[in-house]
Amino acid sequence: MRYSHIIHAITSEPWAILPEKFAAICAVVELRAGGGLVPRAEIDAIVAANPRPTNRSTGAVAVINVFGTIAQRANLMTEMSGGVSTEQLAATIRQAVADETVGSIILNIDSPGGSVFGVQELGDVIHAARGTKPIVAIANSLAASAAYWLGSQADELVVTPSGEVGSIGVVAAHIDQSAANEQMGVRVSYVTAGKYKAENNPDEPLTDEGRAHIQARVNDYYAAFTRAVARGRGVKPADVQSGFGEGRVVGAHEAVRLGMADRVETFDALVARMRGGGRARRGVVAATTASEFTVMLTEGDFTALADTIVLEQFSPAPAGLSEEPETARESGSDADLDRRRRRLRLLSHG
Repeated sequence: MRYSHIIHAITSEPWAILPEKFAAICAVVELRAGGGLVPRAEIDAIVAANPRPTNRSTGAVAVINVFGTIAQRANLMTEMSGGVSTEQLAATIRQAVADETVGSIILNIDSPGGSVFGVQELGDVIHAARGTKPIVAIANSLAASAAYWLGSQADELVVTPSGEVGSIGVVAAHIDQSAANEQMGVRVSYVTAGKYKAENNPDEPLTDEGRAHIQARVNDYYAAFTRAVARGRGVKPADVQSGFGEGRVVGAHEAVRLGMADRVETFDALVARMRGGGRARRGVVAATTASEFTVMLTEGDFTALADTIVLEQFSPAPAGLSEEPETARESGSDADLDRRRRRLRLLSHG
């Protein structure tokens, strides 16, 4: 029952993220709520296998990494499993813009997107910096959903030959665990003030009115998303909604054909071009103070990332988390937990 508030936290906000990544997050929470456990040793092994890259300068080009799932604030999730804090990234970009020794900026993006919170504000920071010095975003190799929202605000958007961009859309979910509660003999009662205070809680089926409210929120964020992309790419919002993949991710050459990106180029070629042209000046620039928050996140790591979303809700973490056997806290049947784990593996590696 202690996972009800975690389920609500994840499902009560819209996400601009690849649907399969969002499904992986929900699957981890479902596994943990049912008594299963992604072992801490597995999380530690993944973190150890992925060293933290730092933002760097190449000549007078400041390279700012945008790696992993996007969230508004740095927290235990970004510390342990990687990700992008929109607040820290905004500070890094502002510092690079103000630094007189930096002639141009590259946003080096590899991200499936993330929460919508903070993304619009960060996109405005990137767009407002246009004209001060060249700002180029590169999908190296993925700029999906919220990450594409940010990349589209740069002066130029480049995609590596094997890269992908898009997934323009917003997703939200409601997890109905009322049947599971009934199976366990659990009945939850909400005592509230305010007509909609307990609306869309996970212990009751979703009502038509509740669904309409979620849909309205999703529509609002989608409108903001498409307006921002239209502004950044110099097209109409209707063109974004009907011609920029319509929620799908597209490859590099297709992205250029559709107007979603400006060119196909490798990262090394982009750096060389930026160092040799425009207002770029040669020189060495120290990494910014906010450089340590990024960490590469591979496809297979999403299980650990989602599990740390759960871990972060508890301070301290549940006792014995790192030592406790995986079956120690199982409250559901073995078959049910095995089914959830199989689903989670498919979502994380599919």
